Amino acid sequence: MPNLMASTTPTVTPPYRDPAEVAPAESYRPADPVWVYRDGWRAGVIEAASPRAVTVTYRPENHRGTGVDTFTAPYVTWRGDADPALDQRALRLVRRSPLR
Repeated sequence: MPNLMASTTPTVTPPYRDPAEVAPAESYRPADPVWVYRDGWRAGVIEAASPRAVTVTYRPENHRGTGVDTFTAPYVTWRGDADPALDQRALRLVRRSPLR
């Protein structure tokens, strides 16, 4: 898998991405910071991943609200930029206490 941590918003739309640069959906883990393509590239955080798709919490616009949706691999890429609203939420996901 190539190391494709994007530090800026991607500019290539999913149909034009090089397939060699598309990471498999199952390579993502919960709380990974990503870009997702939904009417443009949006900052997001992985909630769950399977061999076919990922579920992502993302910011649909430039406001504090979030959306949750499922995306296939071409519509997702790694994100290096910080997003304070989403990334703080991701830290809470990682630090959850196990159920007993």
